[in-house]
Amino acid sequence: MNSFPSTEMINRLREQYPVGCRIELVCMKDHYSKLKPGDRGSVMFIDSIGTIHMRWDSGSTLGLIIGEDRFRRVVE
Repeated sequence: MNSFPSTEMINRLREQYPVGCRIELVCMKDHYSKLKPGDRGSVMFIDSIGTIHMRWDSGSTLGLIIGEDRFRRVVE
């Protein structure tokens, strides 16, 4: 069973969250992360499995996982 997103889905994610766009964290399931709701950062890139790699304003570079983490795009 293939659980990886399709190329079409990855391309849609890249259009929706282009490099440099701003993201605000709503909820993250990683209990070891120091990120908290309301933290903001910028998209660095989206890899081939759909992880949104971030540069958080706090200095973290922890990525977002579609379907696990909740976040929204913000305009500043």
